[in-house]
Amino acid sequence: MAQLPFVRPPDPEAAYEVGDTVEVYCDHDKDGQRVRGWLKGIIVQVDSKMVAVQFRSNVYLTDGWMVPDHILWFPPNSPHIRVPQKRSRPEVHKQD
Repeated sequence: MAQLPFVRPPDPEAAYEVGDTVEVYCDHDKDGQRVRGWLKGIIVQVDSKMVAVQFRSNVYLTDGWMVPDHILWFPPNSPHIRVPQKRSRPEVHKQD
């Protein structure tokens, strides 16, 4: 099998696999409003240059067009794709 040439070795921590849950910084619908922020999606395709992420809600291109298949493509080293961040839950205070 031929090896792919690269300028620098790939970062093993940034390697994504099909089925991984990720967060993507994009335009999307939230509570009936279009917002720009982090949205969870699932990786549906990976190759050496691009990662495809599919979402359950509507997502939009930067020029405003809605993406009909709910899939956005990113380079694997893009700052707009990340492993999901842990959400801190507020502490629940019990009343005595």
